[in-house]
Amino acid sequence: MQIIELFELYPSLFISTLLIAGLLVGSFLNVVIYRYPIMLFREWSQMAKEILTEQGFKVSGEAKDPNIKNEKFNIVFPRSRCSSCGHLIRSWENIPLISYLFQRGKCTQCAAHISLRYPFVELLTGLVFGYIAWRFGVSWQSLLYITLSSLLIVQIFIDIDHKILPDPINYIILWLGLSAAALGLTIPLMDAFIGALVGYLSLWAFYWTFKILTKKEGMGYGDFKLLAALGAFVGYQKLLLVVIMSAGVGAIIGVSMILLKRSNRETQIPFGPYLAIAGWITLFWGDNILRQYFHSMGI
Repeated sequence: MQIIELFELYPSLFISTLLIAGLLVGSFLNVVIYRYPIMLFREWSQMAKEILTEQGFKVSGEAKDPNIKNEKFNIVFPRSRCSSCGHLIRSWENIPLISYLFQRGKCTQCAAHISLRYPFVELLTGLVFGYIAWRFGVSWQSLLYITLSSLLIVQIFIDIDHKILPDPINYIILWLGLSAAALGLTIPLMDAFIGALVGYLSLWAFYWTFKILTKKEGMGYGDFKLLAALGAFVGYQKLLLVVIMSAGVGAIIGVSMILLKRSNRETQIPFGPYLAIAGWITLFWGDNILRQYFHSMGI
């Protein structure tokens, strides 16, 4: 209780604490972004083998990943290593931002370059946590939105890397949104429920319309589920804003990549990151965006 009262008395202390906590959480999110898809691929591979075996097919051999040398592999084990030389990352080499700066973005053993992604995710998470602390103060909303933001960051970078949006994380976001609405922390529960339903069905309808007309798949089912989860937070009234912003940014980036010759019309571009970013922006600034739009239209 005393720490809560201290944070309420000194808001700047609360913001600073959340910012630092965000840097630490960001370091953990980097681990989740890298390891969780591998865990899923291993699980799916094992399930596929079991199904094929039950059907009478002979399955032999193990899928090999040169970056994974231990049988036990999850979010905690084994310890993080350099992907180039296998050097075990020591605690002082894993301090968010600081270690990267002091090591000049290189492994201390083999001098291989460390991806800028790691400090970027740490800094992004820290800034997001700090903003939420500044906006909502010491409240249940702060806890809710830092949890949501962390999950969205994980989904964004997993989709960029692997073009998948893991169902378990989408479901957590969905139930988090519905539960928060039921507890009176966000929007009315009925708005959240309809938002989730409309979010899923709208992209589902677009998917099948596009597939029937072009014989191609325009997006994956993970996108439907992510928009449904976001709908549980923003409500059905703001879903169109989420879709318009995500589609607009996606179109601009897609055309830019084609013009820069980094992709072509057949290149698959993950849509999840645009949905997640647009949903997050809509959640915090949607009312202001709509107000400015209607004002500019003279409505």
